[in-house]
Amino acid sequence: MVNSIHIIDTGISNISSVSNMIKKVGATPLLCHEPKDFPLGSKIILPGVGHFDQGIASLFDRGFDNNFWEILVNKGHYLLGICLGMQLLCRSSEEGTSKGLGLIEADVKKIEFTQEENLKVPHMGWNIVSPGVENPLIPNSEAEQRFYFVHTYKVVPDNDNIVIGWANYGGVFCAAFQQNNIFGAQFHPEKSHQFGIELFKRFIAF
Repeated sequence: MVNSIHIIDTGISNISSVSNMIKKVGATPLLCHEPKDFPLGSKIILPGVGHFDQGIASLFDRGFDNNFWEILVNKGHYLLGICLGMQLLCRSSEEGTSKGLGLIEADVKKIEFTQEENLKVPHMGWNIVSPGVENPLIPNSEAEQRFYFVHTYKVVPDNDNIVIGWANYGGVFCAAFQQNNIFGAQFHPEKSHQFGIELFKRFIAF
């Protein structure tokens, strides 16, 4: 289907807001509850909220196992992980004991501050995202780009060369990454109004 976006239903995320945003930018959201054949090169979103171990267990219980992800990546599908969905793409998380999908060379660490810094966890609210390396999702722009965050853990890549978006909350951290055809966003573009709309438009366009 032209301009269709497949949204993987993990059972632990509110996918209605993602679906509504996809409709708003002129594409058709297709909810996927179990593995099936995807059109070659199709675009896929993995949303998620909640606990890391629960997210991994939910994916595997529904048949989205390592074999599925390997086939998906090798066939050139474009994948965007959002919030917990981004973290599940990594190797591991301090939030749990389960192995991540391991598609990205990164681990997930808890956000921690000293008492003197007086910053609250989770990091919640609007924050500026500055573009990292050149990429099609968060382009270099003089205009300020702001997105909505809600998270207690952050992605720490082995190599900063995959970071396409940086944010600052008591120090800079990876707000978005790209490794070949795999993208991740720690923020919620579906809750980020015009900034999120533009991001989804770019994801659909490339």
